[in-house]
Amino acid sequence: MGLNKIPTISESDRILIIGGTGFIGRHLAQKCLQYSSFVTSLGLTNSIGKEANIKDVEYIQADILDREKLKSALNGRSYDYVFNLGGYIDHTPYFMGGHKVLDSHFLGVTNIINCLDRKRLKGFVQVGSSDEYGSQLAPQNETMRERPFSTYSFSKTASTHFIQMLHLSEGFPGVVTRLFLTYGPGQDEKRFLPQIIIACLKGESFETTEGRQLRDFCYVEDVVEGLIKSAVTPQAKGHIFNIASGKPVLIRDMIDEIVGIIGKGKPILGARPYRVGEHMELFADINLAKDLLCWKPRIAQKDGLIRTIDYYKGVVG
Repeated sequence: MGLNKIPTISESDRILIIGGTGFIGRHLAQKCLQYSSFVTSLGLTNSIGKEANIKDVEYIQADILDREKLKSALNGRSYDYVFNLGGYIDHTPYFMGGHKVLDSHFLGVTNIINCLDRKRLKGFVQVGSSDEYGSQLAPQNETMRERPFSTYSFSKTASTHFIQMLHLSEGFPGVVTRLFLTYGPGQDEKRFLPQIIIACLKGESFETTEGRQLRDFCYVEDVVEGLIKSAVTPQAKGHIFNIASGKPVLIRDMIDEIVGIIGKGKPILGARPYRVGEHMELFADINLAKDLLCWKPRIAQKDGLIRTIDYYKGVVG
């Protein structure tokens, strides 16, 4: 099937983005508005915070862990496509408070599905994580058995199995997308690439590991395209898709490229130890997404970095 034959969101389709005020959710909302006039963001807050709300996006507020309030917020509403980007990355051990992470992801997705009007629903995209693969050898592909190593990765894995079970048993139009390292304008400044970029823009020295980890970086615009194609492609239902670049990059090489583009910044490689149990090779096999979704990344790494750096120039001032 050619790229031009893949269906997309139509003008009359109603879109719900759980977590639409977050980094990826905001980019997804902006993209969906290019197709439809009916885009709703549901989150813990009904605003972006220091950033202005996106014009023409409807913002509603509810905690996905509170089923009654979630049901009330969604009462009388129906959607064609739902994207679940709810939850947060947190590797707190289970007995040290990690049970809250399990609730936020697994209980959250069950609440969302229970509260949705499913009669109109054509596609539900559950956003998973590369962490579900655990210690599996790279390149990781969707046929591998998951090896969750934390409450967070287990909660994502449990959500994946739940979506697949619903599809197999009741025809639920669910799809799981596993994201690797998404980057781009507007990402939380505490995340890896924004930290490096900001330090370089300020001309600072900063400590890193030796940087011999292989990782998979995908620009947010490409990730958003992958999410949308996962939702609207009929043959995608019930599948898991890696949404990533498919290209392994050494962390030290990524740092060097950022320093080279900006022209300043002094990384101190080896000043920090690797995390205990850190997986040294985490990058995706994206052939399934290429074959079934007719999707592949279009933004070259250097172009994506330049766009991202330009954004953080405005943050640093």
